[in-house]
Amino acid sequence: MKTKTAAPNTLREAMQFFADKDFAHEFFVELRWPKGVRCPACDAEKPSFIKTRRIWQCRSCGRQFSAKLGTIFEDSPLGLDKWLPALWMLSNCKNGISSYELARALGVTQKSAWFMLGRIRLAMRSRSFKKFGGEVEVDETFVGGLAKFMHKSKRERVIKGTGGMNKTKVVGVLMRQGRGRKASSRIQANVVPDVTMSRLQPHVEAAVRPGAKVYTDAAWQYGRLADEYRHAVIDHNRGYVRGRVHTNGLENFWSLLKRAIKGTYVSVDPFHLSRYVDEQVFRFNHRDVKDGQRFAKVLRRVMGKRLTYHELTGGALNLATT
Repeated sequence: MKTKTAAPNTLREAMQFFADKDFAHEFFVELRWPKGVRCPACDAEKPSFIKTRRIWQCRSCGRQFSAKLGTIFEDSPLGLDKWLPALWMLSNCKNGISSYELARALGVTQKSAWFMLGRIRLAMRSRSFKKFGGEVEVDETFVGGLAKFMHKSKRERVIKGTGGMNKTKVVGVLMRQGRGRKASSRIQANVVPDVTMSRLQPHVEAAVRPGAKVYTDAAWQYGRLADEYRHAVIDHNRGYVRGRVHTNGLENFWSLLKRAIKGTYVSVDPFHLSRYVDEQVFRFNHRDVKDGQRFAKVLRRVMGKRLTYHELTGGALNLATT
């Protein structure tokens, strides 16, 4: 990280580093423009800095802009002295952090904290995975409340079938760590409308290179994987491990995901579940780096991404369907 001061490695350091608004601003500016500030409109160099407002004015086109422009921070009235500690906490808290806890820590409203977390999860999302090879596990899980814990009126209204019929489906693909390699296993996980063969087969083909060893459970939806992959099945009615054939890596990830949802977030609307999955995938795939490095990775991803409250709450979707 090419900043005058290295990224903080603990929450205490993060709170101390970014308590000063000017320092937090300089820290982010140096990370965004390591070779000097440039106008985002005309790419001109050396714009004039208006210190009292922490913005620049381009000498060529006259446009005024801030360091937040074109990032997840854009149009937020909150300063970087609050955004950067929030980003540090969500990046490094193993089970996530609730909007209520973040609101108390930063001195903002719960609604503002929830909006901040939604934007940071957008920065954590990655859709540029390379196809997996070697040994790969594929599995699916169902996320949703248990019927036995629901009030009778809600259970009658919500539960329309058995098993995972009324729950949100998530499919995961995990590439195992190769023998003798330092790299850790990596995962891709996505919320899907259903777990039929027509849905899962293309999903696996998009994530895994042909010829790879693919391990699944005995679900019938994986029946055609043998056409392109070296497919091996573990029947969970008979056991959970048969040599190298198992899906325990993904089972571990599902437990981490559900622990965060049940223990930290308590209740997650299906519409937002994909964002929480992205959050957990990022932390899992970067679990082998130090907290300061993980924080820096997220911070480098904030550019070129924007999420309005209208989009976060599904307003655009609701308008499109009315």
